[in-house]
Amino acid sequence: MRLSRALKEKRPLYAQRHDKVILLHDNARPHVAKPVKTYLETLKWEVLPHPPYSPDIAPSDFHLFRSMAHGLADRRFHSYEEAQKWIDSWIASKDVSFFRRGIHVLPERWEKVVSSDGQYFK
Repeated sequence: MRLSRALKEKRPLYAQRHDKVILLHDNARPHVAKPVKTYLETLKWEVLPHPPYSPDIAPSDFHLFRSMAHGLADRRFHSYEEAQKWIDSWIASKDVSFFRRGIHVLPERWEKVVSSDGQYFK
């Protein structure tokens, strides 16, 4: 209930336009546990079905991590801090259009998943 209330307080225009909350979660065990499912039903939230982990449709995997992997090829780090610094620098070097492009192609990727009957593709 607190989340519903918080949404109404923080996003009043959203609350005016929409009469319910639509939730898409990642199927983690705590999210699909019976007590959680029961509680979500009491909130009358619509829970969208989500496939098991699908790297071909997860934006972080098919767009972000694939691009990052090219930059990481043959690179070795001697400490966690060195790796963290490289990742921070890599992300900062990307233009906003890089991230927009990843989000923009999501519907096309999802269509491919549907047309391939859920089979994995690169």
